[in-house]
Amino acid sequence: METPKATASRKPFDIRERLVDFACEIVRAAQFLHTRGPIGRALSFQILAAGTSVGANAQEAEGASSHADFIAKNRIALKEAKETRFRLRVCRRCDLLDARLDALLKESEELTLILGAIVHTAVRNSSAKRRR
Repeated sequence: METPKATASRKPFDIRERLVDFACEIVRAAQFLHTRGPIGRALSFQILAAGTSVGANAQEAEGASSHADFIAKNRIALKEAKETRFRLRVCRRCDLLDARLDALLKESEELTLILGAIVHTAVRNSSAKRRR
């Protein structure tokens, strides 16, 4: 099996691998939040659902039945990424997560930007095709 290529920051170059890594870190963060009392536990379930859904929806987009379906599934992935980022920020601000998980928050921000660019490009390409 070939090792996935990584960027200079040591993150996988392939967005699919990056989303799998992100989902695994979300699972670990949820496990940690689960130990932080009833509020942390409640938020852990929400972060777990949204954070793992990002990659699942992006993966579904790869098998989309049409260009419009590709856009729709990536839009869902983007919404889930934004929700995850928001909830992680709330947990960090409320001291339910500490600085050790700042890298996860940063990754959620980067993935949101990447998915936003994917959606934007796909919509722009769709519009260009219709104008021809």
